[in-house]
Amino acid sequence: MTPAPTITEENPLAPDLVLLFQRHGIDMRADTPPESVHMMDRSQLAAPGIRFFVMRDQGRPVAMGAFKRLDGTHAEIKSMHVLAEDRGRGLSRRMLDHLVMAAAADGFFRLSLETGIQPTFIAARALYARAGFTECTPFQGYGPDPNSVFMTKSLG
Repeated sequence: MTPAPTITEENPLAPDLVLLFQRHGIDMRADTPPESVHMMDRSQLAAPGIRFFVMRDQGRPVAMGAFKRLDGTHAEIKSMHVLAEDRGRGLSRRMLDHLVMAAAADGFFRLSLETGIQPTFIAARALYARAGFTECTPFQGYGPDPNSVFMTKSLG
């Protein structure tokens, strides 16, 4: 029996994560105007106040996700991505559940995210809604953006 993929906290600057970041960037820019792309680059994700996780399937990185501290009670999901060839296996939900649990364990009471309005993001928005995230107004660091959907979930 093949072991299940593992999720561990890692350094986003690790060399074997290049493909994940390349694919994430391509997807984020596929049909989103540049001014509405709010992703963080690898070095930004290596900053204090950010926890970055990698899912590995038999050692191969297949997904990533992070959350950023906004204040003492509120964090934001950043850079959640699963490689296209590994989708359809429930990995996105596993990563999202891991981020939610880690944020709650860190004492955050609210977890929010920004995602796109474009067709590329339909599956992501549905995933977040199934996990209990609801649409909200822009939160810290964002203003109104016709290309963005803001969502939040209470962890308490």
